[in-house]
Amino acid sequence: MPTNTIRSNLRGLLALSVYTLNTLFWCTFLFAAAIIKLVVPAAGFRCRCSAVLNFFAVRWIAVNNFNMRLISRTRIQTRGIEALRAGNWYLVISNHQSWVDILVLQNTFHRRIPFLKFFIKKELIWMPVLGLAWWALDFPFVKRYSRQTLARKPHLRGHDIAITRKACAKFCQLPVSIMNFVEGTRFTPAKQRRQQSPYRHLLRPKCGGIALVLQTMGDQMTSLLDVTIVYPNGAPRFWDFLCGRLKDVQVHVREIPIHRVPRGDCFSDDDFRTVFQDWVNDLWMKKDARKKIILK
Repeated sequence: MPTNTIRSNLRGLLALSVYTLNTLFWCTFLFAAAIIKLVVPAAGFRCRCSAVLNFFAVRWIAVNNFNMRLISRTRIQTRGIEALRAGNWYLVISNHQSWVDILVLQNTFHRRIPFLKFFIKKELIWMPVLGLAWWALDFPFVKRYSRQTLARKPHLRGHDIAITRKACAKFCQLPVSIMNFVEGTRFTPAKQRRQQSPYRHLLRPKCGGIALVLQTMGDQMTSLLDVTIVYPNGAPRFWDFLCGRLKDVQVHVREIPIHRVPRGDCFSDDDFRTVFQDWVNDLWMKKDARKKIILK
């Protein structure tokens, strides 16, 4: 095995070890605070516990960012983040290509906006350590039902919407950034062909998740942040990122004031759903053009 390969693999093992130990360290505090929050029913006390949990989470991400710079040696070039404020409420949407996207987003927005809360598939709550950490931090766990399942069990229709509304209601007391990968899955050329996507670098966007957040929390939201992540040398595997093979990432952030975002009920008003989907499609068309320019 070439010496450079051995060195990069050792770097990957070191980076993975730091990420793992850092996660275990901070999760100890997260779990303790979450248990106290769970057993004390007072709303004011629970709000203070949520603030403490966010404090721990921010420190967790700070060490991860240091690890990224020192060991993985990834350089992130950002545009459009100068006017962001940690005291505002944000809805963040982004294209999705790799698990590395999450670390890139956390690095980009660290201390510039409130701690990012992601929509997560309900099944991932069983992921060791991380599943409980996401639960402690009130990440919205959602379960999507297929058309076939809904046809067999029509009583489940609207169940995922009710769960999402309940999760968003927890975010009304402290500033929060709610993150949604609008494409619903990571980009691959095979998925692009299967979808017959009209975009060169993106999958088709789905409007339901962000429409529900806007319907539930739109009056509190300050802005929508439209994020474009570009890997000039192609989307990395997570191991390649750990080994320091991901050298450059470009992140473009476009802030859209919330009053410029269409508002309505996508779930009972078909005409508005069409209008909102067209608006999101237009965002994706501009994002696709932006990626094309950056990749030239």
